[in-house]
Amino acid sequence: MATASARHILVDSEEKCADLKQQIEAGADFANVASEHSSCPSGSRGGDLGQFGPGQMVREFDEVVFSGELGMVHGPVQTQFGYHLLEITSREG
Repeated sequence: MATASARHILVDSEEKCADLKQQIEAGADFANVASEHSSCPSGSRGGDLGQFGPGQMVREFDEVVFSGELGMVHGPVQTQFGYHLLEITSREG
């Protein structure tokens, strides 16, 4: 079965999400940005979601995490929870 590891940042607006993505692409540390800005409890772990398989996260997450390029910051990705930046840290299977 396929598995992946990822970290994310959750915010309440697409504009804030896009701004944070620009900061990361300009050299800001993903984990620090997650700790400062993410409304998800994972923010305290630098946005780390650990390892998971298909179907364990919402569909929009799965679509990015199981097909997107590793090590890149993807997003904004809208879900029922808000807007996410996703970084796929590993994928197997």
